[in-house]
Amino acid sequence: MTIFEVWAPKPDTVELEVNGQRHPMRADESGWWRVDVPGIEAGSDYAFVLDGGLPRPDPRSAWQPQGVHGPSRLVDHDAFAWTDQQWRGVPLAGNVLYELHVGTFTEEGTFDAAVGRLDHLADLGVSAVELLPCSAFAGRWGWGYDGVAWYAVHDPYGGPDGLKRFVDACHARGIGVVMDAVYNHLGPAGNYLPEFGPYLTEAHTTPWGPAVNLDMAGSDEVRRYIIGNARMWLHDYHIDGLRLDAVHALVDGRATPLLEELAVEVQALGARLRKPLWLVAESDTNDPRVVTSRAAGGLGLDGQWADDVHHALHATLTGERAGYYGDFGSLPTLAKALTGVFVHDGTWSSFRGRTHGRPVPPTLDGHPFVVYLQNHDQVGNRATGDRIASSLSDGMLQIGAALVLTSPYTPMLWMGEEWGARTPWLFFSDHEGELGEAVRQGRRAEFASHGWDTSGVPDPQSPDTFQKSKLDWSEAADERGCRLRDWNRDLIALRRTLPDLADGHRHRVQVTYDEDARWLVVRRGRTAVACNLAPERQAVPLAGTPDAVLLANRPGFVFRDGFVELDGESVAILDLLRS
Repeated sequence: MTIFEVWAPKPDTVELEVNGQRHPMRADESGWWRVDVPGIEAGSDYAFVLDGGLPRPDPRSAWQPQGVHGPSRLVDHDAFAWTDQQWRGVPLAGNVLYELHVGTFTEEGTFDAAVGRLDHLADLGVSAVELLPCSAFAGRWGWGYDGVAWYAVHDPYGGPDGLKRFVDACHARGIGVVMDAVYNHLGPAGNYLPEFGPYLTEAHTTPWGPAVNLDMAGSDEVRRYIIGNARMWLHDYHIDGLRLDAVHALVDGRATPLLEELAVEVQALGARLRKPLWLVAESDTNDPRVVTSRAAGGLGLDGQWADDVHHALHATLTGERAGYYGDFGSLPTLAKALTGVFVHDGTWSSFRGRTHGRPVPPTLDGHPFVVYLQNHDQVGNRATGDRIASSLSDGMLQIGAALVLTSPYTPMLWMGEEWGARTPWLFFSDHEGELGEAVRQGRRAEFASHGWDTSGVPDPQSPDTFQKSKLDWSEAADERGCRLRDWNRDLIALRRTLPDLADGHRHRVQVTYDEDARWLVVRRGRTAVACNLAPERQAVPLAGTPDAVLLANRPGFVFRDGFVELDGESVAILDLLRS
């Protein structure tokens, strides 16, 4: 006997359609409809018919093999033969993340093809891969942030079993898996949830339209829908953590916010599964209360992205000052980011035209803050999807990598960054008809509003735009790629072996610099990261240091009398023996 159930308080009648037959369902007072049907097994397709209309997929469907408009398929999660029984998880603190998009990580764009590249990641030394959203979305390819079937795994990637094989293979290599989860909006195509119930509300608006209903009538079940989805990733797919997309767009006026409720549920599930499970938020509010404990009045999440560190690094290395980079680029600003997390911590933001942010308390260490030189947003939202490697020297790339990977924060690499990939990563989609044209025109209008020449903006709807965004793995094997990969691998190894670099205490970080001479030194206890940002060779002072041992460097390094001589645009990592 298989029990089918669905929360649908909006329609007057609901029928289950399975194996060519329709079965009337009965509702309880809370809007849940149920029916028991004998002889239905995993692999069967089914749908719900609301008020005699067209069949609709299950809001909690685990598989949409015919796309988001087609019927759902039953999945038996217990049938998968997991081999990770000895996996005890990986904590966020002290580790290195690697962000990747399944569709462009390999030429095939599938979970199984990605498994073939896991030995590369294991050799690099990353602790966990962070997958861009894998929930089912309309079309064959896209970034994944337009998901509409939140419980289903995107079928072109390999469906539910494909994801399980990938996670199992990661765990076999000692690598954790983080899933990017989008709870702030639904995509524009295939969103049938409003036909079932009040999943969205016109009472609040977001950049994507009506907000997900977190605090109006019917929101108890909507919140359970979201929490159930989070538990599904962590339990049924053995995922180790979730990255929560744009939590500032979760409009929630309740006394206990959804994020706090999620943190409580995930912590309890982790205790039951006896392994660390964690939540990392993307938030543009610069508010440390996101990762402050609930006992201290915070939301109790485990981590949050820190864009200010990226902005400070990017503007310093590239010289860009347009848009939100306008308040960044100086060495004092970079020093503040490397010690205080937020540059805007209650200070004026010229991009926003107002003050922004809140200071991070000295007692809060750096590990909850995820930092990066690149990520999918900071590359893909550029007009031509150009990576930082397309405009910087390899020396400057090595400086950027050193400052991220030796920071007191939790570092994250963007796929291909380790070998200085120069393939673009563009905005791409696969929508049909008028929606596809609207996306195309909207993309051009967005850049035109910022003064860009839109003639060079690739068509997001073109298959060629998607194809160009795939990694070129031959770059990783050439001389330059191997050299940059080895640099990143060595930095990750140092982070693991040197206590000073594993330490998350921000108050132990000291930054000295000379804005005119363009050098900067970051001290982490006995370890120093000496950077020459100038184009010419110069001696960088390591004040009060009579002796040092080189840990990692580029050619041309000399140390004498408390000074390290560095070629232009180069960096050295040193152990200050008597510091």
